[in-house]
Amino acid sequence: MKLLAKTIAVEDFLLIYKTYIRPRLEFCIQSWSPYLHKDIETLERVQRTATRLVPQLRKFCYEERLRKLGLTTLKERRLQGDMIEVFKLLGGWEKIDYRQFFFLATNLYNTRGHNQRLYVSRSDSRLRQMFFSQRVVQHWNRLPQSVIEAPSVNSFKNCLDAFWAKDMGV
Repeated sequence: MKLLAKTIAVEDFLLIYKTYIRPRLEFCIQSWSPYLHKDIETLERVQRTATRLVPQLRKFCYEERLRKLGLTTLKERRLQGDMIEVFKLLGGWEKIDYRQFFFLATNLYNTRGHNQRLYVSRSDSRLRQMFFSQRVVQHWNRLPQSVIEAPSVNSFKNCLDAFWAKDMGV
């Protein structure tokens, strides 16, 4: 293992990581998305440990290693996956009726945001607040019209990434 860690290149690491490790960390993530801090940290620890396998990046902190590798935290990936799934549901890309999960807001008086705003339903329990149909609404409603009206899933991904990069000042 030590010999492998000494000889691994960044491109090789990314290929191995994106092919074998990350798919296991993100399997069915939209349905079972962790909300307990210990579960989130456990998943993130796997990625943190994996990024240390690249010898030339070991001296950097976790966030810097991610930036140099062109990766994001798993929390950010989960949020991106949630937004993509909402886009696919609302756009009819999935063979599922979106009304099983959420309703479009009918308040025409709110002129802010986009024309596919979701209704924020009330939930009393913390567990219910972490359901897919609850946790995505606030994030979805913050997106601008230019992102929402993307013609395809890939263009939505690109618009979403560009919006978040601009929004975070990256």
